[in-house]
Amino acid sequence: MIYFIVFLPLIGFLYCAFFGNKFDEKYSQLFTSLSLVFATIFSWILFFNFIGPAETEKFILFNWISSGNFSADWSFRVDALTATMLIVVTTVSACVHIYSIGYMSDDNSKPRFMGFLSLFTFFMLMLVTSDNLLQMFFGWEGVGLTSYLLIGFWHHKESANKAAIKAFIVNRIGDFGFALGIVGIFFIPGSNILGDDGSNTGSQPKGYSHQDKNIWKDIAQSGQGSTPNPFSDEGRIHY
Repeated sequence: MIYFIVFLPLIGFLYCAFFGNKFDEKYSQLFTSLSLVFATIFSWILFFNFIGPAETEKFILFNWISSGNFSADWSFRVDALTATMLIVVTTVSACVHIYSIGYMSDDNSKPRFMGFLSLFTFFMLMLVTSDNLLQMFFGWEGVGLTSYLLIGFWHHKESANKAAIKAFIVNRIGDFGFALGIVGIFFIPGSNILGDDGSNTGSQPKGYSHQDKNIWKDIAQSGQGSTPNPFSDEGRIHY
């Protein structure tokens, strides 16, 4: 079900991109709006399935980065928080799509506008369902790009161009901070930017091994007193 929720808006965008100008413009509005309505219905069904102590589910599509010991999967992470965000994104987007049918009735570029809306929704869904920071960064970049396209949709207006450029610059500042945070987390001992099952676990301090990490984890789970800090001189195990 998660695949339908995420990829239905992308299918709507592809329809507008390849067939929007070949058929009546109303078909683009109808196709994209119905895609979001169905995505909204699936999101509500998924939400009710995750009410309560439901476990987190992970859906792996494929491995998209593999270099040495570094590996990242393209996957969806679904839990109660994700399910909540899915209904927010899809419900609001479906309302915007339906409202745009009347709002853009006199515009000559309906397929392009509806396509941008659907693509924006797709990247937003990628952002809220990401299982790792790299995939989240991809969704963030996509949201920034489509925001620029939507704000500057009426590019013949100077005010729209200025607003689009302003949004683009502000988003680039956010991108720099986001990327800097990802790099920083990568070098924090014991961190994991690739989710629960990723192979990257960040850098480790000198003298600290994965065996040490497992020992301290076992001690903490057994509840035998307080666990000292393994990164300090007093708490580190020496062999």
